[in-house]
Amino acid sequence: MDSRKTPAKGGLVYSTEFGRMCPACRRPIAECRCNKAQPVPKSDGIVRVRLETKGRKGKGVTVITGVPLDATALEILGKQLKQRCGSGGTVKDGVIEIQGDHRERVIEDLAKQGWTVKRSGG
Repeated sequence: MDSRKTPAKGGLVYSTEFGRMCPACRRPIAECRCNKAQPVPKSDGIVRVRLETKGRKGKGVTVITGVPLDATALEILGKQLKQRCGSGGTVKDGVIEIQGDHRERVIEDLAKQGWTVKRSGG
């Protein structure tokens, strides 16, 4: 396949006329609509904390669901909880995952922040 016929994957990143450009929508960053705040998912107001091991080769992961925050605030909360637990993890699809069994510490921290927290699962 001739590389000259395939379009570049990244696209325009910087323009002297507009400055930084969004590679997804190819608009100036100030006008970008790609990363606009998604609506907060509906929740019953209860944050649920559980331990998952399925599909993880027996390793436990603390999973936090039901936090009614937008993506940016959820990332910040995930970072705070990971630092408090001294462990790694991720935030994806509105769910915070922290490596290891940290249910008690997470429940304690979320309750201090004013959330209604329930332990779900075993």
